[in-house]
Amino acid sequence: MAVTEEKVEGLVFHPMDQFTVKPLFGGTEIHWFTPTNATLWMALTALAVIALLVFGTRGRAIIPSRSQSIAELMYGMVRKMVEDITGKEGLKYFPYIMTLFCFILFANALALLPMSFSSTSQIAVTAVLAMMVFVGVTVLGFVKNGTHFLGLFWVSSAPALMRPVLAVIELISYFVRPVSHSIRLAGNIMAGHAVMKVFAAFGAVAALAPVSILAIVGVYALEVLVVTIQAYVFTILTCVYLKDALHPSH
Repeated sequence: MAVTEEKVEGLVFHPMDQFTVKPLFGGTEIHWFTPTNATLWMALTALAVIALLVFGTRGRAIIPSRSQSIAELMYGMVRKMVEDITGKEGLKYFPYIMTLFCFILFANALALLPMSFSSTSQIAVTAVLAMMVFVGVTVLGFVKNGTHFLGLFWVSSAPALMRPVLAVIELISYFVRPVSHSIRLAGNIMAGHAVMKVFAAFGAVAALAPVSILAIVGVYALEVLVVTIQAYVFTILTCVYLKDALHPSH
């Protein structure tokens, strides 16, 4: 009796393929010097930030243009955030925090373009950003306060017996900061793009296409909000960590 094989074709899609880092000029091997899609879109992010903040505000008009208005709005918002959380003393670190905010915001926004690449969905990128903040505020804390920086981990208002336990908890939570700081950003961006890819795949089914299109529009609108919120959250957490370095006592 002959055995016949029947090939069943189904809906096959790979929503995570969009996050694969690939060389720009062919090949499969990636070295530290290999230009990739990730480096391309990070470079485009930097160029977009420069275009807005440098060329967009070049005229410094009393009646600002649209680009100057957007740049001034971003500048004022981040500066007020830094001042409100860290005080006047923290304003000297405003340029770095503004750079972080603009890079993350523009990287998130550019990733919403068709055929683009989401650099902030890569944990390698967000981990570097988070570690720069973590190492920077830790070094700053010891430079500014010396051993008094360790007061950040000692809850003097707690009962005496609880203080050592709370100190261990505070110490662990402190070293977890860069992990949560990086995973929060990468995870949220990756999740949104993956969901859109899943709904887009269902668009190939005629019966599901209308629902799929509506779902994509809804998720895309949500992602427009998420790209701003995630940049804001990363920045405000950076300000909180900076405040702990400048004023470590509980």
